Amino acid sequence: MRDFDRDEILHVLDAAAKIDKNQNEYAHMMNGKIMATLFFEPSTRTRLSFEGSMLRLGGNIMGFADPGSTSAKKGESLADSIKIIEAYCDIIVMRARIEGAARLAGNIAKIPIINGGDGANQHPTQTFLDLYTIRKSKGSLDGHTVGFMGDLKYGRTVHSLAYALSFFKTKMFFISPRDLGMPDDHLDELRERGVNFEEVESFDQVKKQIDVLYVTRIQRERFGDELDYEKVKEGYFINRAFLKGCREDLKILHPLPRVDELSVEVDDTPYAIYFEQAANGIPVRMALICLTMGAIK
Repeated sequence: MRDFDRDEILHVLDAAAKIDKNQNEYAHMMNGKIMATLFFEPSTRTRLSFEGSMLRLGGNIMGFADPGSTSAKKGESLADSIKIIEAYCDIIVMRARIEGAARLAGNIAKIPIINGGDGANQHPTQTFLDLYTIRKSKGSLDGHTVGFMGDLKYGRTVHSLAYALSFFKTKMFFISPRDLGMPDDHLDELRERGVNFEEVESFDQVKKQIDVLYVTRIQRERFGDELDYEKVKEGYFINRAFLKGCREDLKILHPLPRVDELSVEVDDTPYAIYFEQAANGIPVRMALICLTMGAIK
């Protein structure tokens, strides 16, 4: 997300809004073009929405979702893989376990590279659909109080979104167990950018102030003791009772997949917009493909 300023972010969101209104107008934008999806890490929504977006634009897709079936298993370097694969396609979407892998690929390739998530670092295309969802449901990105709740230490979606929202007039609350709080370097960056934020351990402390709640799961694998995980998990489980006393205009987002941090009984409340959020991946990623490929300005 550090490759974008406020105006560029809004430009992407405006392009997505135009596509969202009438996708049929863009149905032939990528005729004859091939997109390679290189997913070295598991994904459902990101990979399928990128592939669906390219198909809706009239393009073709190739790639893999299991790195075990590629030459990477034989020891081929990422640099060599990119140099080979770029000869077969026009644009690459890549997800990797290693932070900075997409940047490295972008420096090597002669064709566009889109970062589909790199380790615990960034997930910029998810951030664009998150921003698009907030703006679509709230009418603007300015003037909101946003709560980020769950595993904020390893959550790349949170890192990207907090940075992007720093361009807008946003108050932020970071709600997490102490050991899973936002990394210090991210907090330092937000301070330097003049962002008003607080770290708290309970949603109850701030529920009357928050109008956008971004939820991520508490990752069981980060705890050495199962009992410690169970104690922490209880305070971050969202159901109808948990939301009692919150603002009427609260909107809940979640990058998905959810496990046991968000009850299905919340799905049919006016607060829940996470399935709409996932669906917004299509117009947003269609816009990113078109802009990256120069099909629209």
